[in-house]
Amino acid sequence: MTQPEARTGPTSPEEPWPVRVASQKIGDWISRLGTIWIEGQVTQISRRPGAAMVFLTLRDPAAEISLSVVTTRHVVDASDVPLRDGARVIIHGKPDWYAGRGTLSIRAIEIRQVGLGELLARLERLKRLLNAEGLFAAERKRPLPFLPHRIGLITGRASAALRDVVENARKRLPSADFAIREVAVQGATAVTSVIEALNDLDTDPEVDVIILARGGGSVEDLLPFSDETLCRAVFACRTPVVSAIGHEPDNPLVDLVADVRCSTPTDAGKRVVPDFAEERRGIAAARQRLRQAVRVKLDREEHGLTAMRSRPCLARPERFIEERANDVTIARQRIRRAFRQRLDTAGREVEHARSQLRALSPKGTLDRGYAIVRHVGGGVVTDAAEVKHGEELTVRLATGELSVTAKD
Repeated sequence: MTQPEARTGPTSPEEPWPVRVASQKIGDWISRLGTIWIEGQVTQISRRPGAAMVFLTLRDPAAEISLSVVTTRHVVDASDVPLRDGARVIIHGKPDWYAGRGTLSIRAIEIRQVGLGELLARLERLKRLLNAEGLFAAERKRPLPFLPHRIGLITGRASAALRDVVENARKRLPSADFAIREVAVQGATAVTSVIEALNDLDTDPEVDVIILARGGGSVEDLLPFSDETLCRAVFACRTPVVSAIGHEPDNPLVDLVADVRCSTPTDAGKRVVPDFAEERRGIAAARQRLRQAVRVKLDREEHGLTAMRSRPCLARPERFIEERANDVTIARQRIRRAFRQRLDTAGREVEHARSQLRALSPKGTLDRGYAIVRHVGGGVVTDAAEVKHGEELTVRLATGELSVTAKD
């Protein structure tokens, strides 16, 4: 593409160009651009019967920008595949500025429709790029809420996908609430419409999950859901996003970026809400298991209490007091018998000692007729030689004493 020479226009308000002059200058500058290649999506074809010229509108799939394209019928008919609305094309042409109206158009000299093989190759390159940037990483995917307050749904207008999602979700959870955005899901405005709806639902604090739903179609029909801008918009969402685009074999890139991929819109309706009937059955089963567990626990504790109450210490507590009282009584009787035996033995020992004492006592000797002779000073006379003539002596008898005088 050739570059025009830079030209300097008026540099001050004192020397302005008239509009016609400015338009001519712009046209001169654009005419020096030469031919260029541009890519876009055909949104309108205007072909009048018998007219040699064909007018197209070419739109950027990811932005609200379009250009008018003018070409000949021959260029349009030269395409291998008939040109139709929504076709992805590459145009070789020259920019043309219409000074009278101040509009820009492209005069096409060649139109190439982007084939399926080329589309798939581009998608593969984009897939590798997004994967390298981490848009497909499993660790960044967020879990779906168990019971969403409101479900955002982006789908086609009055589409079967809308009906499948809503009906299947409400079969499982009759109270399921939807915030529905019906947008174009095919064609030149699909990407922009879906992104706007996505941003709208993502900023709604009551929306807990967003579903992108569309029925099946060709690779070209599903192409908007492999658009890089849409993939990055889904990645930037703060709300979990569920992708339900096409059928099981279809795999647009947004499926890989979304937090959850569902094979069909019907599957999405079942995944985003719990099954109310199943949850009720689960709660009933849990209650039954809880009751059974409590009943088993109570029975076990009751049996334990019964076993404890049947033990002697709890069945008849006074029995232990009675047994101890009997033990005390028996011990007391044993002590009394032992004490009595000791007293009897001691009494017999005392009597025996008394008998021995009596037998050995001097009084006993005196009782048999003997007497004890003592000096007046108290000493016992044991030898007659100890007594002097005329000495006073005391004679102790069994009963009483006598005073006597010793003689030769």
